[in-house]
Amino acid sequence: MAAIKENYYTGFHTFEKLSDTVGLPVDQTNFVLSQFTALFFAGILRVFLKPGNVRPATRHLFGLVIGLLLGYFCFGKQAAHLAGLPALCFIAMRTQDPRCVQRVVLTLALGYLSCVHYYRQIYAYGSYTLDITGPLMVITQKVIGLAYNIHDGFTRLEKDLTPLQRHQAVKIMPTTLEYFSYIFHFQALMAGPVIFYRDYMDFINGTRLKGGKSFSGFYADSSKELEEIVLEPSPTKAVIKKITASLIFAVLFVSFSSLFPIQRVKDQDFLENTTIFYKIWYLMISMFFIRCKYYYAWLFADAICNNSGMGYNGIGEDGNHRWDLIANVHPLKFELSSCLKDAISAWNIGTNRWLRMIVYDRNGPCKVFATNGLSALWHGFYPGYYLTFATGALFTYAARSVRRHIRPYFIGSKPMKFFYDVLTFTASRISMAYLAFSFVLLEFIPSVRVYTSMYLIPHLLALAAIYLLPLLPLRQSQNNLSEPSGNGHVINCITNHQPEVRNGTSKNKTE
Repeated sequence: MAAIKENYYTGFHTFEKLSDTVGLPVDQTNFVLSQFTALFFAGILRVFLKPGNVRPATRHLFGLVIGLLLGYFCFGKQAAHLAGLPALCFIAMRTQDPRCVQRVVLTLALGYLSCVHYYRQIYAYGSYTLDITGPLMVITQKVIGLAYNIHDGFTRLEKDLTPLQRHQAVKIMPTTLEYFSYIFHFQALMAGPVIFYRDYMDFINGTRLKGGKSFSGFYADSSKELEEIVLEPSPTKAVIKKITASLIFAVLFVSFSSLFPIQRVKDQDFLENTTIFYKIWYLMISMFFIRCKYYYAWLFADAICNNSGMGYNGIGEDGNHRWDLIANVHPLKFELSSCLKDAISAWNIGTNRWLRMIVYDRNGPCKVFATNGLSALWHGFYPGYYLTFATGALFTYAARSVRRHIRPYFIGSKPMKFFYDVLTFTASRISMAYLAFSFVLLEFIPSVRVYTSMYLIPHLLALAAIYLLPLLPLRQSQNNLSEPSGNGHVINCITNHQPEVRNGTSKNKTE
């Protein structure tokens, strides 16, 4: 098996000497080189191939060709899958009834991705070698999202759509060039984030949507006014800031992750001869350094998009230009969040939005489990994924129950509210480490042994929050009362906090 793992990487080995010098495996060296190359070509696209200077087809071709070359450099013969999956889905989009095209594409894309996941799991079990599944997961998101956008645009009334669905609905079938450029554009091929088709076409054409309007030619209704060309400010400051932050996280990961290896939690000595407080502390530290790897990849990918002119989000309340339209992570918000919901909403934002649009907003009472289930399947078949998302769903319901039944007792004064925030901040840090470690560990039995070594206390507390807290009387407060009704009675309007779709590691958001 070791030999198989060693030869599993099929990308170029041209820079093996460089990888030996810097102390990184050749697959990771290729990934870093491809990201810096993409950053360079992103600047070329923004400066020399502006929408006002060249035709959209030129911008499409540039992004498509660079993306294909980088994909082949990093993955070699495996890059054939990058073309195979979207080609099958494009045929389905062109031939299937829009009323069912989303289900057909969902089945095709997930089926194809699952086969590749299964192949890797057999021939490179537990390996973190860079392979085609990474970009293929992003492509799967794109084709499924586009199929749902086509379904919404062709078959549903706007009044029946959520704001996100309405904004992303597609009413004109993409051409072959538009479709494959969208799938393979180099800015987000390697590490995401997932970008919806409408947003990508808006970038290509140099236009932006305002108040839900579309640019000319996108909707079938040509009577809609032409949107103005937006002269975006320079993204240089945002790009430098994000690259600097990403490199700092890369240094933290390379320097310290080996000091706190997550594999240590499988050791008998760790399980039997450490206290529950030490275990929790170790998981929190280890998972932080693992998150640094994701921070690096996602911040750098965001910088690449920004450097090409993609991701401008107008002027914020502070008067500064914002370049966070397609940001995939907010590290400080995640690490300093005072509750589980805020932490989840700052992690893998593109995937969260994708899950909300295609699953969460289209399902009924089982929406949380359906969302977590799809996220787990999208990741693959390692048991650790399913433990993470099952635990994540449990903690989601528990957090809602705590917010509904406990929070009103603490918001009467600032000291009590501060005390509540400290408790939820601490609980969120523990919860994120506890639910996410199995995602990295991958294995079922070792993960369960860690759970039992901590006496399943977080699981039991979550169950208690769900089933016992509702027995408490709901306390009314100024934040939870509506105006008096006509008969003089006060209407209790305590409601569940608005849920948001989540993706467990990096990848599923609900609360």
